[in-house]
Amino acid sequence: MIRVFKHYVSHAVILLGIVDFALLILAGELAWDLRIYQIGAGSQPFAERAVAILVFAAIVMTALIGVGSYGAEALRSMRFAVARLLVAVSLGVIGVSLLDFVMQGETFWRSVLLYAMAIAILLLVLNRLILGPMLGTSTFQRSVLVLGAGTRAERIRALARRKGGSFRVAGFIAMNDAEPVVPDARPRGSITDFGRFVDDIGASEVVLALEERRNSLPVKDLLRVKTRGLHVIDFSGFIERETGRVDLDTLNPSWLIFSDGFSSTQFLSSISKRIFDVVVSLLLLVLAFPVLVLFAILIKLESPGPVFYRQTRVGLYGQHFDVVKLRSMRQDAEKDGPKWASENDPRVTRIGRIIRTVRIDEIPQAWSVLKGEMSFVGPRPERPQFVSQLEDLLPYYAERHMVKPGITGWAQINYPYGASTEDARQKLEYDLYYAKNYSPFLDLLILLQTVRVVLWPDGAR
Repeated sequence: MIRVFKHYVSHAVILLGIVDFALLILAGELAWDLRIYQIGAGSQPFAERAVAILVFAAIVMTALIGVGSYGAEALRSMRFAVARLLVAVSLGVIGVSLLDFVMQGETFWRSVLLYAMAIAILLLVLNRLILGPMLGTSTFQRSVLVLGAGTRAERIRALARRKGGSFRVAGFIAMNDAEPVVPDARPRGSITDFGRFVDDIGASEVVLALEERRNSLPVKDLLRVKTRGLHVIDFSGFIERETGRVDLDTLNPSWLIFSDGFSSTQFLSSISKRIFDVVVSLLLLVLAFPVLVLFAILIKLESPGPVFYRQTRVGLYGQHFDVVKLRSMRQDAEKDGPKWASENDPRVTRIGRIIRTVRIDEIPQAWSVLKGEMSFVGPRPERPQFVSQLEDLLPYYAERHMVKPGITGWAQINYPYGASTEDARQKLEYDLYYAKNYSPFLDLLILLQTVRVVLWPDGAR
């Protein structure tokens, strides 16, 4: 994997993205040539249309990222991938059309866009058919040697079995006499020359997956492989890189303290994040005003009670603030006290189910973003009653409040709506990853991926 601004991106995804971008440029050029041939015009220098074609490719590429075309599911399922491609190219063409309308340009007229759309879909699908099956092969996978044969090693084995994974396991080594969970693990005592063994199996990385590291760290073995140029990584760091979350089951304070992350010296990043929040929240409130008015009327007509409701949430450094949302439940929804929303919750109104599914009820939170109580991207702000419970049940839960809460976030786009302690635990692992590895690049990626969550609202309640 390659670390881009503290976020890990696999080589396979980067390669697929580069080829896709080149194919989008080719689609724009072919569409242009086809239109010129159709109207009988003479040839034109590429420089005259280069900017338009690059803009087309960039917008469609952005849409591809936004709808999840480079996510794990799209890399494993051809049907899933094609569905994403169709939506992404359609959104990209709409985006180019809107840009052309706003800028009053004539570079991409309608017929060229239709040609470009058809050719782009064809080329991108062919790319998945040709390049897709190769991405999960050993050519694009790291070869990993796992030191350990317990439950941690078994978890690595399960991750390696995923289709389209970024690594394969070259072998497991049982480092002690305990009964191995991984049955095919090789005993350390059977290996006389550890360095030569690593060379023979072709490993490029060693993962330390010992169940108990106290007084059992294989220092000599680790030094041997490290000096041979192999990358050595501990289990927590490996899981963080491969899954995009911090593993609570194996997390210890020393790893958090000494690992990279939680930087507080990003002054320029903080300023740019705040400027972005103010500009986008204002823009969103202005553009969404007609939609808010429409659903405000529908909410008022369907059930008695206020259109908007305020609810106390926990924000940065544990401070409380009031969040404003469109009311999606009955007015007496919490007469028996606060509780999580459940699947097919009877408290949700008919209009409320619609606005919760497409996240329209979240739009008024832009006012909290404008006031500086929230950001567009960050952990979901939780209610004080739930926070006090979860801090007692889940270790490191308070650390998620070291960054501003957000309308969307890493946990929101990677895990369905949480309605239990176990759900909160799973989302906390993603929130800690975000707090630890925050960067403007990760924020941009989350914002783009929010499009996927809105279009395919799995888990909305």
